[in-house]
Amino acid sequence: MKIIVFHGSTRVNGNTEFLTYQAVPREKGTHIYLRDYNVLPIIDQRHDAGGFHDVEDHHKGLIDQMLSHDIIVFSTPIYWYSMSGPMKIFIDRWSQILRDPTYEYFREELSKKHVYLIAVGGDTPMVKGLPLVQQFNYICQFYNMNFEGYVIGKASKPGEITKDTAALKAASMLIK
Repeated sequence: MKIIVFHGSTRVNGNTEFLTYQAVPREKGTHIYLRDYNVLPIIDQRHDAGGFHDVEDHHKGLIDQMLSHDIIVFSTPIYWYSMSGPMKIFIDRWSQILRDPTYEYFREELSKKHVYLIAVGGDTPMVKGLPLVQQFNYICQFYNMNFEGYVIGKASKPGEITKDTAALKAASMLIK
């Protein structure tokens, strides 16, 4: 099964990436760092007579890559009890893809995907990260995707994730 990882952190080589590499080493999957792509925020035109306008950015290319994989891993720091901004923008734009006639199969294809979440936060993340887990659960329910599991790590300062041995072990066993 082909694995794609969407990294939502804006920090290169941060704690969230480190934890994610325990689940999916760099050489074992396709790693997409959203910080390296231009994905514009959604302009909600669902109810406009002409519908959504085309947007010149990297979003459709990322969607094409995602659809060509069997397993999707979302990797994000916990920001204000939710996902990072780049990850949120990427997922918000799925509303536009749903109405794009060239992606009429989008929902059906997503229903075949297996989804995992890896998140890292600093202040009691096992509690404060639960809204994020619930959010991904709802996203998966909406698209009939299989939400297979998650790992939440605890770290605030660079490199601190190495002290969370429970999260490191859980990540290493997340995708089998």
